[in-house]
Amino acid sequence: MAARVPGFRQSLLLLVLLLAGPLSAAGALRFDLQSGHTKCISDDIKVGAMAVGKYHIVAPEGSPSPQLPDSHRISLRVTSPYGNSLHYAENVQSGNFAFTASEAGDYLACFWAPDHRPPATIGFEFDWRSGVSARDWSSVAKKGQVDMMELELKKLEDTIKAIHEEMFYLREREEEMQALNRRTNSRMAWFSFLSLGICLSVAGLQLWHLKNFFERKKLL
Repeated sequence: MAARVPGFRQSLLLLVLLLAGPLSAAGALRFDLQSGHTKCISDDIKVGAMAVGKYHIVAPEGSPSPQLPDSHRISLRVTSPYGNSLHYAENVQSGNFAFTASEAGDYLACFWAPDHRPPATIGFEFDWRSGVSARDWSSVAKKGQVDMMELELKKLEDTIKAIHEEMFYLREREEEMQALNRRTNSRMAWFSFLSLGICLSVAGLQLWHLKNFFERKKLL
């Protein structure tokens, strides 16, 4: 049995890497922004989850100098689902932000570039992570003095916990939507009855008015 332990550890490590890799892998996304325009990115974050982001402008292709031109500046505002400002930067080339969500819903990051003549296309990379992927695993490894397999197991454990919490969060959102649908259907039913009552009342008034009109004209 002792001879099989190293092979078992290697197989277990490979399995953990295969499972945790796709779940925790994340990279920066690149966007092109025209001067004078705005681009917004949203992320659905639950209450209590941590979110971190970093962004920087990419040098134009074929540029002879690594220094960015003056026209390559962007501004950013990050807002919560209720419109509270969490981060604001104006006319910068790079930056980062971090916050813990106090509201559940879609958080919005809007980039815009100042108007420039002639128009310029600004490329920038944006890396936005939340939940388990926002955790600094390198500091966890240094702090706990854990080996590679233990670190991957911790990542996998936290990922499973995040998925479990996300399932409960989605279930709560589904219950809220179902309750909203029931309230809407109930209101529509009452509105339909009210509309029917109004129509019948108007029809009765019209018949009464026509009857009186014909009686005055001695047609009945």
